[in-house]
Amino acid sequence: MSGLDARGRERDERPWGSYVVLEGDASDHKVKRIVVAPGQRLSYQRHEHRAEHWFVVAGSGRVTVDDVVRAVGPGDSVDIAVGQAHRAEALGPAPLIFIEVQTGASFAEDDIERLSDDYGRAG
Repeated sequence: MSGLDARGRERDERPWGSYVVLEGDASDHKVKRIVVAPGQRLSYQRHEHRAEHWFVVAGSGRVTVDDVVRAVGPGDSVDIAVGQAHRAEALGPAPLIFIEVQTGASFAEDDIERLSDDYGRAG
C-alpha cells in the first residue's frame, strides 16, 4: 500500500517488504531506504534510465548483478549500472536493509523491467 510515513515521506509496501523515500525532490538523484523481509527478494530487474548504488546498513543477504551472486552484510555496497540486471534477497531471521541512491535521467517507478519475479509481476 502506498502512502506517507509518520514524517510525511513517501512510503510503499511491496510483496517483498517496503521502502521509504528519504530524498525525492532533487532532479539529479533519489534516495530510498529499502527493507527486504526475511526470506524475501526483489524481482530480478533492470532499469533503462537510472543507475543505483546500494549501501547495506543491517541484516544479511545475497545480491545478484548480471547473474553474479555475492553475499552482503552491513557496510557492504553494490554498484548497479544502467541496464544491469539485479536483485537483492534477505537471508537469515532479520530483514535486509539498505540505502539506495539512484542517479540518471528518470527515477519513475515505471522504469522497472522485471525479468523474473516471485510474485507474478514479470513481463
